[in-house]
Amino acid sequence: QVQLVESGGGSVQAGESLRLSCAASGIIFSTSAMGWYRQAPGKQRELVARTTSSGTYYAASVRGRFTISRDGAKNTVYLQMNSLKPEDTAVYYCNADTFTRSYQGQGTQVTVSS
Repeated sequence: QVQLVESGGGSVQAGESLRLSCAASGIIFSTSAMGWYRQAPGKQRELVARTTSSGTYYAASVRGRFTISRDGAKNTVYLQMNSLKPEDTAVYYCNADTFTRSYQGQGTQVTVSS
């Protein structure tokens, strides 16, 4: 049974930081591409950051402010979010791409007020 459990969301002021965590189980973490998506009210879900064996991708809107990282010993992927802006407000979802299919967690709310 695959589980992706996100944590670390919350409400902050613009300019502050948050770190999201996603603990994965039931997948081969070392060979899975891990990423974070987000969905704001009334908008489509978008890819924020993704890390694979080939490299790392960031959406243009977060590049330079967000950092994705992974800890293989803990089967956990992180998203460090600095200099948060009100437009970063969304539900953030952890995503795992395995050889057979993709999985997403339940999401964690991030709210940034100005």
